[in-house]
Amino acid sequence: MGKPTGFLELGRELPGKLPVSERLKNNKEFVQNEEFGTKISDQASRCMDCGVPFCHNGCPIGNLIPDFNDAVYRESWLEAWNILSSTNNFPEFTGRVCPAPCETSCVLGINQDPITICNIEKTIVEKAYKNRHVKPKIPETRTGKTVAIIGSGPAGLAAAEQLNSAGHSVTVYERDEKVGGLLRFGIPDFKLGMDIIDRKIAVMEAAGIKMVTNANIGVDIDAKKLRKQFDVVLLTGGSTVPRDLPIPGRELKGVHFAMEFLAQNNRRANNMDLKTEEIHAKDDHVVVIGGGDTGSDCVGTSNRHGAASITQVEIMPIPPEHRTANMPWPTYPMILKTTTSHEEGVDRHWSILTKEFIGDENGHVKELVIADIEWLPAKPGQRPEFKEIEGSERSIPCTKAFLAMGFLHPEPTGVLAQLDIALDDRGNVDTTDFQTNQNGVFAAGDMRTGQSLVVRCINEGREASRAIDSYLTGATNLESINSSLMLSN
Repeated sequence: MGKPTGFLELGRELPGKLPVSERLKNNKEFVQNEEFGTKISDQASRCMDCGVPFCHNGCPIGNLIPDFNDAVYRESWLEAWNILSSTNNFPEFTGRVCPAPCETSCVLGINQDPITICNIEKTIVEKAYKNRHVKPKIPETRTGKTVAIIGSGPAGLAAAEQLNSAGHSVTVYERDEKVGGLLRFGIPDFKLGMDIIDRKIAVMEAAGIKMVTNANIGVDIDAKKLRKQFDVVLLTGGSTVPRDLPIPGRELKGVHFAMEFLAQNNRRANNMDLKTEEIHAKDDHVVVIGGGDTGSDCVGTSNRHGAASITQVEIMPIPPEHRTANMPWPTYPMILKTTTSHEEGVDRHWSILTKEFIGDENGHVKELVIADIEWLPAKPGQRPEFKEIEGSERSIPCTKAFLAMGFLHPEPTGVLAQLDIALDDRGNVDTTDFQTNQNGVFAAGDMRTGQSLVVRCINEGREASRAIDSYLTGATNLESINSSLMLSN
């Protein structure tokens, strides 16, 4: 513990951001982390090095947070990097896009603002790249075993790095023209730039991991033939079937799934092929349906397009601003979240029922019919219900609508159908210790669990790699989240 009185002397502070008028001019990152300077050491000094560090348990990958905080306070950057990279394959991603469940578990957060863990993590990894501390994890020997990973999102890439470090020969297959999956085509560049992804992919390729793009397994490449070529196949294709909105007018032009909009904007920002008909929000009256992070990303992107107005509606009631009795510390609180995209301009509404899209004479959406609802107390053992508030129905301008209501399950056709993979009752891949019903075929990430956080997918990939390593060799030396926590304590 570098400074026992740090948490008494200093408050929580984060780097500044570019003014809204400036950051809306492009799709670049706008958090001024480099200008934060030595203040990061002060922020790390606030860590109390608790007897029981609940932040460990809050972090899905078990980051050794008090340990790297102490190293940052002492400005021992190589030490901090070694600690952080021992548990997290991609701190350059999580430091930018993780909702920080570790921070909501911080003991200091009981009666003060918690440690700025995410920003400290981001600073460590950026210092590591600047000081050339980031090295490819090249194994000393090769086992002769081969692994094919289908899908290059955070779960697939984490498993690839872990399995390669264990000496197995790993090939990652991606159906798009560049590796990254959700990281590249789902998260806006102003939150996670493609250059950050490319930088890490180059390190992984230097370690011996083979990346194969434009390879849609189960469509362009026969999955059964691929299975015969490798000792193990790991499925990490994500949960990619979006939840639809079956209301009248859904078929009108201008009504899109959120990911169609976000993926295309990332392509546009990086001079890539748009793949589909252009979706742009300039001068449109945009309605975003769904109140989560994907909806927020649609808001930020629409603002950068120059939308005439942006309205975000959510069927659930407005969350509380602070923890309630049923959200005690150190659980992750479902409280009101205002993102940087919201700060840039949006009209937000909760407890809203979307009833019908109204079109013009050309078949393009022009209005959305909505109504207010009242949520009723849930009966024991039943889901809560709502009723429409009489007289609240109205129409709002809507010339572009983005459906951001989450994802249902992975695509059941293609690779899953060709390999005859069993699914659970939610449509996700059914597994036992990450192995599917087919011998030697494993699954991890959203494809197995349903949609989740990037950091949870990293943990999925790491834990699946342990199961695969054991399957191939009879044992594993790859570190688990539990062993890292025991080492810290």
